[in-house]
Amino acid sequence: MESERYSGYSVWGHAILQQEDILQPERYAASGTITARGKLVEASGILAYFDTEEEAQHAGLDWARAWIDSHR
Repeated sequence: MESERYSGYSVWGHAILQQEDILQPERYAASGTITARGKLVEASGILAYFDTEEEAQHAGLDWARAWIDSHR
């Protein structure tokens, strides 16, 4: 999980490990969360799947920043 402050909100990018079979490569589902003053503002569902944890976290952060920008 990666977090940052953005326009007065805390935004979080999540990488959720998806490995259904031990023989398949690891994949990560991306999601994002937005909080303000310790309360949930908005959360995404699964946004997409990525090969790396970092890519998934960045996708979640990108979603959260875009959501904030579109709701100002």
